[in-house]
Formats: sequence, C-alpha cells, structure tokens
Amino acid sequence: MSSMTISWIFFGMAFGGALLGMALRALLPAHHLSEESKDVVKLGMGLIGAIAALVLGLLVTSAKSSFDAQTNGLAQLATNLTLMDRILAHYGPETKDIREELRELVAALIHQIRAEDRDHGEQVEPTTVSERLYDGIQGLSPKTEAQRSLQAAALASAIDVAKTRWLLSAQRVSSIPTAFLVILTFWIAILFASFSLCARPNLTVVVSLLFCALSVAGAIFLILEMDRPYSGIIRLSSDPLRRALAQLGR
Repeated sequence: MSSMTISWIFFGMAFGGALLGMALRALLPAHHLSEESKDVVKLGMGLIGAIAALVLGLLVTSAKSSFDAQTNGLAQLATNLTLMDRILAHYGPETKDIREELRELVAALIHQIRAEDRDHGEQVEPTTVSERLYDGIQGLSPKTEAQRSLQAAALASAIDVAKTRWLLSAQRVSSIPTAFLVILTFWIAILFASFSLCARPNLTVVVSLLFCALSVAGAIFLILEMDRPYSGIIRLSSDPLRRALAQLGR
C-alpha cells in the first residue's frame, strides 16, 4: 500500500473520530457532559496523547535512521566502485573488459534507483554482474609484484562492494512495524473523538479538527516516505553513483 493511501486512511480515521465525538455529544444525556466528566476524559486523553506523541517520535527516528543508512550506504558504494576502477586502471590495459563490467553495474544501479515502480526501484541487490567482476579480477595473471598488489587491492575492493550491496538489500525492509501504525491510528481516532466530545460543535471547531487531522496525516506521510527511500516523493539521490559513473573509464 502506498504512503499516500495509508495517510488518507489515517486522516479518515482521525476526522471520522472527530465526527463520532460530535454525534456522541448530541446523543449523550446532559449529566454525562458535566465538568467532572469532561475533566476525567481530558486526563485520559492527555495520557493517550503523550503515548501517541512518544510513538510518533519513535517512528520519525526509525524512518530517519533508515533513510540515512541507505544514503550513507550509496555514498560508500560509489566510493568503493570509483576506487576499484582506479585500481584496475593502474593495473593495465588487460582490465578493460572488467572496467566495462563495472560501468554496466553502476549504470544498472542508477536505473534501479530512478525506477518509478517500488518493486523495481528497490532492487539494489547483488547480481551476477558482481560475480563476473570478482571472477574477472581473480582471473588476471599479474606479471609483476606491483600488479599482484593491485590485484589483491581490487579483490578486496570488490568484496567491499558486494558487502555494501548486500547491506543495502537487507536494509530496504520497512523499519516501521504495521502494528505501530494500526495502534497509533486507533489512539489518534480516540483523541479526536474526545476533542469534539468536549466542545460544542461549530464551524470553527470542525475546521480546526479538519486541519489537525490533515497535519497528523501529513506527518505519517513524511514518515512513510522516509521509510521507503526508493519510491515516492522523498527518494534517495543517485548523484553519488552518477559522479562515480562520470569517473569510471578515465
């Protein structure tokens, strides 16, 4: 389900809770809406509001950490790929085919990141291209001590690239448990119901609750967008890989 769809569901539950509170206020007997009753409701809702705020903070921290990890991983991957190309360039002209494979790998990664579809856009994972790179480097026949040293460095760099790509693949799983979102939606709906239950409905109250529901849904949207960095509006930048691609083959 897309971030926008979930956010609209969240908005519907929040504002629906507000409308439910208005309906309950009209149905409840007057003594149920006494000041003492309202004070108890406010105390309970204050507790739920504090817990909901804590959960929202945890979701923001989790989503931001996941986004930063993916960003740093791509930067590290671009650095390792550029370094590998320079090592192979110093080895000699016999690495030309391997360096072409390297360019193919970087171009494929950029295409995956730019893909609009989530299922394709998140496939930043090891492929047979990485294996061909390693096999190609392993198959080199160094003739000098310098070439043997460069071959060992290139193999180490290839291993680092594979590790980083596996890490990016493992980190693409959502860091936000579905149960968090479900329970948070329930809490927010109760909070909005209590807001309208304690206030006589009028245009100002309705509009205020409407914009509050939109604001909370917007926060959920931003959290989900950061948690899904390969699709949507807030996406990972492919600039590190583009800069690496511009350096390859020189």
